Amino acid sequence: MPVADTSQLISGVAERYASSLFELALESGAIDKVGADLDRFQALLDESEDLRRLVASPVFTAEEQLNAVSAVAAKAGIDGLVANFLKVVAGNRRLFAVPGMIRAYRQIAADHRGEITAEVTTAHALTKEQETELKSALKGVTGKDVTIAVTIDPAILGGLIVKVGSRQIDTSLRTKLSTLKLALKEVG
Repeated sequence: MPVADTSQLISGVAERYASSLFELALESGAIDKVGADLDRFQALLDESEDLRRLVASPVFTAEEQLNAVSAVAAKAGIDGLVANFLKVVAGNRRLFAVPGMIRAYRQIAADHRGEITAEVTTAHALTKEQETELKSALKGVTGKDVTIAVTIDPAILGGLIVKVGSRQIDTSLRTKLSTLKLALKEVG
């Protein structure tokens, strides 16, 4: 199956699950709590290679994934809707799409609040001051309140990649080095 088809499949699955979770959160007045619990689970994914492997790998059975995700959620204090959501996702063999589900939920919640979401990739965690400064700068550019969804990727080495809608600003060190390498090849 071509890569594009796979990403569209994951995107469709992610949006359906996120939409269902948002509807439940809206009904129970828990939009922010669900968002915070999803953020906590995303942080666990960012920190643990073992958890990422468990979520992404098809070699684990649905039962193994369900038991592991239930234990991780309980230990992290993730309960209620998000704990049940993760159990359903694991039971349905859809854990591979959880990062996309979390992004989709953030987007739906932001739209509901009249905000836009910026996807920020950084080599290191941002401080609260850096997040505030970035939100302020993005609000100045977009004219709207901006929610930031941060992904940590040490492979970019430094700088930021900021995506707002279809616009992307890439100030990552990796991209700058690649550009420099290309320029040097053209000179040589």
